[in-house]
Amino acid sequence: MRTRWMSVLAAVTLSLTACAAPEETAPVQAAANPSAAAAVKLNLSPEQNRIVPARDEAAAALLPADVKASGKLVIGIGAAGSGFPPLAFAATDNKTLIGNEPDVAVAIAGVLGLEPVLENTSWENLFIGLDSGKFQLGASNITVTEERKQKYDFVTYRLDNLAWLAKKGYGKKVTTPADIAGKKVSVSSGTNQEKILVEWAEEVEKAGLPKVDIRYYQTNQAVYLALGAGQIDLHLGPSPSAAYHVATTGETEVVGTYSGAGKDLQGLIALTTKKDNGLVKAYAAALDKLIASGDYAKILERWNLSNEAVTKAEVNPPGLPIEGK
Repeated sequence: MRTRWMSVLAAVTLSLTACAAPEETAPVQAAANPSAAAAVKLNLSPEQNRIVPARDEAAAALLPADVKASGKLVIGIGAAGSGFPPLAFAATDNKTLIGNEPDVAVAIAGVLGLEPVLENTSWENLFIGLDSGKFQLGASNITVTEERKQKYDFVTYRLDNLAWLAKKGYGKKVTTPADIAGKKVSVSSGTNQEKILVEWAEEVEKAGLPKVDIRYYQTNQAVYLALGAGQIDLHLGPSPSAAYHVATTGETEVVGTYSGAGKDLQGLIALTTKKDNGLVKAYAAALDKLIASGDYAKILERWNLSNEAVTKAEVNPPGLPIEGK
């Protein structure tokens, strides 16, 4: 069906002058490859001209009667605080919520024929809102886990990948532990990517290769400065953050990606709703419609996230295992 490009009156006012990352931190001319040769121009203004598809009757028919009657879809975005570009953060007016997550959620609402109501909140309060029914949809870089599946239903819409970020011109790819032997590599402490990097470093040492020098920095800005100064060779972090830095500066490049779930499982990011509330099938149908129409690809492209695209919506797929099981 025909797609309309229009400004959506679904902006929210952020509690601070910018938007805290949840767990795991003019028209757009974004490159599909996150290691594109030059910085690309992302639209960071309040005027987003989001994709708002026409209502799809088949998908809308799957909505529960009460949601259909309300005519609205209340969407929780857990970006209160500093935000997490390019997923959800403040526009140049310091109040309008922009990014890939609100764009996807607004498009889902359009397919379902509902008015999107975006509400910015903290990561913790996002789940409280889902539990209480205040939010009918959570779109906030939420990873599918087996523990979460006990309370929530999921529809996957992005790959959960980590990225190896290097200074532009690094010239090598990172695909195996041997590729980081003898390198100075930074990572954020207490994260899943730290666990993966430590495992890789142990494999390097077991293979008798030069040890990996693991370093820690408090902020992304400190990481980027260290890369630029040659103090580190690589940084392992969330793929969206790396893609955003590549797109907006042209100073770095992504030289490899890795599943955020580790070597045995592809991690997945999902639209989230309270378990058994009757909404998950409608969301899946809406996402599949967006994929088929090409609108989904356009949304990811405008935020330089094409490398995280999925080919179909999956409902409650295998998630990260529960610790100790």
